[in-house]
Amino acid sequence: MTTAYEVGVQRMRPFGTTIFAEMSALAVRTGAVNLGQGFPDTDGPPEMLAAAAEALRGGQNQYPPGPGIPALRAAVAAHQRRFWGLEYDPDGEVLVTAGATEAIAAAILGLCEAGDEVVCFEPYYDSYAASIALAGAVRKPVTLRPGASGWYEFDPDALRAAFGPRTKLVLLNSPHNPTGKVFTPAELALVAELCQEHGAYAVTDEVYEHLAFTDAAAPHIPLATLPGMRDRTLRISSAGKTFSCTGWKIGWASGPAHLVTAAMRVKQFLTYVNGAPFQPAVAVALGLPDSYYEEFRAGLQQRRDQLVAGLSAAGFGVLPSEGTYFVTTDITPLGGTDGMAFCRTLPERSGVVAVPTEVFYDDTAAGQHLVRFAFCKRPEVIEEAVRRLSS
Repeated sequence: MTTAYEVGVQRMRPFGTTIFAEMSALAVRTGAVNLGQGFPDTDGPPEMLAAAAEALRGGQNQYPPGPGIPALRAAVAAHQRRFWGLEYDPDGEVLVTAGATEAIAAAILGLCEAGDEVVCFEPYYDSYAASIALAGAVRKPVTLRPGASGWYEFDPDALRAAFGPRTKLVLLNSPHNPTGKVFTPAELALVAELCQEHGAYAVTDEVYEHLAFTDAAAPHIPLATLPGMRDRTLRISSAGKTFSCTGWKIGWASGPAHLVTAAMRVKQFLTYVNGAPFQPAVAVALGLPDSYYEEFRAGLQQRRDQLVAGLSAAGFGVLPSEGTYFVTTDITPLGGTDGMAFCRTLPERSGVVAVPTEVFYDDTAAGQHLVRFAFCKRPEVIEEAVRRLSS
């Protein structure tokens, strides 16, 4: 008898239900505090919410233009110039997508032929592997590991070895989910050098661009700002993480016209368009003053510190989190060796949900003992989770 996992194309059979869906369902079933999936439990800025309500009532509910409404594309371009000094033409170099996830999938599908190789850093967000498989491409992971200083690092020789004659692009996520790593200027310079040496493109997932914390080893630096990289980099971000509206699924890709066009060719046959009344609202949000971004980062950094202190007191080995919504922990001080088993039993044992990071590795042994917690929650929710973990 054919099972569900034997139906469909071979290259997608390894991808079942995502770990996020599994853990969130477990949270609902057990009543546990969900520190697994990375979504905030508060709404975004009131100016943005008011603009969305106005757009809904004002009739902006039909198909928007394929590349996105002009106001949002202009706001994305202005945002890039304001924060990163990057110049993009809103007409041809900015594409609005159904979140960063669609932008990543459209970029990979639009740029990679079957057999092309994609260099990425593991652990990686699980949609990366799925998108590479959909394209019939081959992923070439380079493992991030805690170094002697405690910060996550990669072996430069391993990165050099991952590039070859079939390398089409490098997929870079910084600040990095799930480790919280912010790539240093020297690391970015090596990525840029190898891209140019091998004629490869870069697709950069920068959804946490405003969440590099003030005590990080380095500030966030877009790869596209490095010499020679602007015209070979497709830069991806979204509103979900910066403005606490993950359910709106408004993302964007920006870069040279030839890369944006390649992604657009695919995007139009995925969702076609999306989020008509949310697009003008995100345009408003992108224009908020610097104080919004500074307070947003400071609030998340405080909640990171709150969770880190609680996890440390509960006996976890806590690894540095330089940015994002997440902190990674080592369960071996608690006697654990299997993160998957640990996370599947944690809701019943302690009333808290976390995510095992081994699912984000090809080299599962490197992440088997690691567990990720999200701190993008209200302080009282983190306090309750910490209380349960310590009892």
